[in-house]
Amino acid sequence: MLIDEKTVARAADTLRTWALDEELKARIMADREQSALAQRIARRYTAGETIEEALAVVTSNASRGHRGSIECVGESVRDAGVAARETQEFIQLARRISAAGPPATLSFDLSHVGSLVSPATGLENVTAIAQAARDAGTSVMISAEGSDRTDLVLNLYERVASDFPETGITLQARLHRTPEDLDRCLNLPGPVRLVKGAFLESEAVAHPRDSAPMTAAFVSMARSLVGTGHRVNLATHDAQLVHTLKSELGADLQGEHVEFEMLQGLGDALLDSLHAEGYATREYVVYGPQWWLYVLNRIAEHPERALLALADLNPLTA
Repeated sequence: MLIDEKTVARAADTLRTWALDEELKARIMADREQSALAQRIARRYTAGETIEEALAVVTSNASRGHRGSIECVGESVRDAGVAARETQEFIQLARRISAAGPPATLSFDLSHVGSLVSPATGLENVTAIAQAARDAGTSVMISAEGSDRTDLVLNLYERVASDFPETGITLQARLHRTPEDLDRCLNLPGPVRLVKGAFLESEAVAHPRDSAPMTAAFVSMARSLVGTGHRVNLATHDAQLVHTLKSELGADLQGEHVEFEMLQGLGDALLDSLHAEGYATREYVVYGPQWWLYVLNRIAEHPERALLALADLNPLTA
C-alpha cells in the first residue's frame, strides 16, 4: 500500500507536536522501560551521553576531513539552577575541546541555558560560555528555536555579539521573516548557519517544508551570504538542494567563508563526497540525555525514519 504525501506530512507534523510536548517527554523519560527503548532509537542520531563520547565522534570525523560542532542537547529550561548547571556543562565542554585537540565549535539553544528563565539569565550564561569558548580557541554558534522565540534569540544574539563578535547565529529559511532577519545579522561579523527549519509552524509563518518557495528562499539567502563574503554554514542533508546550490553558485561555494554542515548520522556519504570535491565541511555532533526534541525532529524530517526506529527496537540488534 502506498501512502500519499498528505498522510506523510500529517505524520511528520504529529512527530513535531510530540517533540514540543514537554508533558509527554517527562512521562516517557520518567518510565524506566519506555526511556530505555527511546534511548535505543536516539543512539542513531547522538554520540551518547558524555563529553568523551562526543569528542570521540568529532575526532573520528576529523580523520575524514570534517570540522566539528558539538552540542549538549537540551532546550526549554525554566529553572535558574538547572540553567546554571547546563551552563557549566558547556564551559567544561569548551575546556575539554581545548585539551583534547579536535577543532570544534559549541552549539546550543539559548533556552537551554536560561533565556526562558529571563533574558538577563540567558545573557549572563551565554556570555560565560562564549568567554570559555574564546579561552579555548573556539567560538559559539547559537541555534534556532521556534518562531515564537526568534525575537528573543536575535535580541540576545546581538547583545552577545557586541562583546564576542565571533559568535554565530542560525536562521531558518522557511520563515517568512528570515530575509529581514538576515539583513539584521549581516551587520554583525559572526557566521550565519542557514537551515531549512525543522519546527512545526503554520503556513502563515513559514513556507511548507521542501516546497518550491522554501527552496527558493534558501537559495536566495545563500546567494546573499556567499556573494557578500559573509561567513556561512549551509546546513542541509538534502542532496537535491545541495545540487541546486552547486548549480546556482558554482565555484563561489569553495570560498574560505563557506562551509557545508550536516548533522551526525544523517548525511555521511554526501558530506564525504563534498569534502572530496574540495568543499569545506563540518559535522554537527550532539550528546547528553535531553535529546527528546532533537531526535523527534530528525525523524519528522523524513517520516520513513520511523521504520529505522522500529528496527532499532529489535532486541536482536540491541
